[in-house]
Order: sequence, then structure tokens, then C-alpha cells
Amino acid sequence: MTTRRGFLRRSALSGAGGLLGSLPLARAAAPLTRSFAPQRLMNGEALQTQDFNGAGSLRVHAEARRLLTGCAVIPGKLRDDPEYASLVAAQANIVVPENALKWEQLRPAVGLFNFTEADAVVAFAAAHGQRVRGHTLCWHNQLPRWFASTATPENARQLLTEHIQRVAGRYAGRMHSWDVVNEAVDSENGRSDGLRNTPWLALLGDDYIEYAFKTAHAADPQALLTYNDFDIELDTPEQARKRAKILQLVRKLKARGTPIDALGIQSHLGTTEAPAGAGLRSFVRELRRLGLQVFITELDVNDRKADGLVPDRDQAVARVYAQYLGLMLAEPNVTAVLTWGITDRYTWVGNKDPRPDGTPPRPLPFGPDYRPAPAFFAVRDSFDARTLA
Repeated sequence: MTTRRGFLRRSALSGAGGLLGSLPLARAAAPLTRSFAPQRLMNGEALQTQDFNGAGSLRVHAEARRLLTGCAVIPGKLRDDPEYASLVAAQANIVVPENALKWEQLRPAVGLFNFTEADAVVAFAAAHGQRVRGHTLCWHNQLPRWFASTATPENARQLLTEHIQRVAGRYAGRMHSWDVVNEAVDSENGRSDGLRNTPWLALLGDDYIEYAFKTAHAADPQALLTYNDFDIELDTPEQARKRAKILQLVRKLKARGTPIDALGIQSHLGTTEAPAGAGLRSFVRELRRLGLQVFITELDVNDRKADGLVPDRDQAVARVYAQYLGLMLAEPNVTAVLTWGITDRYTWVGNKDPRPDGTPPRPLPFGPDYRPAPAFFAVRDSFDARTLA
């Protein structure tokens, strides 16, 4: 009998066919005229560059190429900012809670779970025909304050088990995918296996990743299970070494029969970095040989070091989007593109490392006024250029 998991695995190797159903559309905010790329044609009619609603949305263009596209979302803004909610509804066919499914927010006290914000995201997605990614079940950051004084080698496995069973189990059958383990590799720390020195490693040993995946599969057997990491996009020696250690981890998991379906590449990029190239392409292709889909999970482009006025910075950001997505979307096992946020009004970029001139960063497809930036058109054109198998 063909299972949904088996079907989705095969889909990764044939251009992600079958991933998308018929999803309803929604309206967004008012249009504007600036664009990054020339107008396209759809269904024989000229699609004006100022049209980013309906047929001009990222959502519709992605679905035409059998892609999932979406963004990280903030539950309070979905509730209190109608323009933001409308934009997310119109542009995304998949969403991921930015923080609402992390331990710190879910677990305010030992034994206590607060699902209010996560439930709100899942309900919003259901109301707008969207898929949901769960981020993240096991991570060493954003743990609640009580964790350090409570977790011991004797109870850590039970803490992790209870968390995964409660969280993944609550949303079983409603999640497209879970980031089961996040950022567990650090190729520069001297360990032969490349694992990052985290509380989970210290408390549970090096099999905690395998254990987390198996526990997640038992709790939500229909969801695609993902390992997610950062700083693996560029062809620098450091990032090449990290890619190698991640492949080492994935091969080990596969050899042990661990239910891993996808690898998430976070893709926090910058305007002055060397572009992604052959090393990343080879990495994605090796993941395809291993039977894994690849999700771009947290894409944004930091313009901190970009020179010039806003229009020049916007063009620099758009060029990075175009180059990166052009490379990645040429690979058929890349099946989802999510930005970490959708509008520059709400972005984490710049919080810790702001621009020297003090101006707000502009890393996302929509500006702070909810109008499309040149990055929007670069993303949309990249979707249109994808070749279907």
C-alpha cells in the first residue's frame, strides 16, 4: 500500500509533483508600480508588474511550478494587524511559526504547556488553505529558564519524549513537516562527528538526534521530518566543512533507518558575501541521491553592508535573491521556499547588528508599507524560471 510518506519521498525526486493541492486564494494590500523584472505572461494575458494580488501573487506563481512558498509568521500580528494577515493569506501556501513552537514559549513552567499562539497559527493556516511547518522540536537555544536547573542525565530523555509526544501529537496529521532537530552541527569544535556541544548532547549522548526523529515519527507519522541548519549556503572553507559534517550525520541516520525526509537550509544571506555556487549545488544533489527533499526554511538577505540609498540597497538585495533561488530551484528536490518573515516591518534582521547609518533593514520581499520590494519580483521570476520535470 502506498503511504503518504512514501509518495512524498518519491515526489522529491520528480520535481515535487503532487505536493500541492488546490488552495484557495485571498486578497492582499494595495498595489504599487516599482518592479525588479519585466512583465510576465500568464494564461495568454499580460500580467502587469504592479499586480501582486491573485494571479500575480507568489503563491499562485509557486503553485504553477509545484512549489511551496511562504514565511515565518507572528501570531499576534496575524490577529492585530489586518494588512499583515491579508498579505500572509495572499502570498503564502505554507507558514511556520517564528517562535510559538519553541520550548521557551511553549513551556513556561515544568509540566505546563501553553499552545495558545501555536494554535492560532494552525487555525489561520486552515482558514486560508495553507500548510504548516513546525519549528522546532529539539534545539539548544530558546530553552525555558527552568530547563538548566531541572534537566539531568536521568530525566532528560523523558523531558524530550514528553515534549515531542505532546507537541507533535497535538498537531498530528495537520503538519506538512517538522524541524525535528535544529542546528546540531558545528564542524569547528573538534569532534570527529561534527556535533555541536549542546545541553542535549551533554545530557543524552550522540544518539539524541536519532531518538528525536524516531519519537517524532511515532507522534506524527504523516509529517515530513527535517533536520535544519545554517551557514551551509556559501562556498567558503568553513561552510564546506559544515556541509560535509551534515552529510556525515545524514548518512548515519539513513544507515540506521532513522525516518528523516528532508534537510532545511536556513539561507540567511547578505548582499556583500560571495554568492552560493558549486559546493551548495553538489550538496543538494547528494541529498537527492540520499532520498531527501530540501527546504529553504528561513531565507532573508541582510543589507547591512549595502551602500547607497534605499533603491540601490533594494536592488542589491533582489540580486542576491535572484542568484540564490536561480541556483537552488534548478534542483528538483528543492520543494519549498520560506522567508523568515514577509515584510520589513517585522524582521529580526538588524536587531543585533544594525546598519551603521541607523536606517531600518530591508531583507524581505515586502517593504514596511506592505508593498512589494524588488526582492518580491526577483522571487516571483525565479519561480517562473523553474523547469518542471
